[in-house]
Amino acid sequence: MMKQLGKSTMFAMLALVMLLASLPAAAQGERVEAQPSGGAMIADAVVARPLLAVATVGGAAIFLVSLPFTALGGNVDVAAETLIKTPAEAAFRRCLGCTVSRRADER
Repeated sequence: MMKQLGKSTMFAMLALVMLLASLPAAAQGERVEAQPSGGAMIADAVVARPLLAVATVGGAAIFLVSLPFTALGGNVDVAAETLIKTPAEAAFRRCLGCTVSRRADER
């Protein structure tokens, strides 16, 4: 029972992280100049950043497992971009509370 609960919890967390990782990509076309609120910064620091860091590590693990198959298919760059680079940029490159994966000094 406990193993099943752990697996389903991990699956739910991974799904949430993937959803959070896709939000910056969805908002890429919108350029918002407003500063994020304090609540957004706190939520980002406490919830989103740790989950995105876990998504980066999980994506790297999935990338390594799938590497032989993606190499045969010729899409290693696309797999690395999707599984490692995108969540890593969302976790470590964007400003605190921002939704776009860009540093504050690059706007």
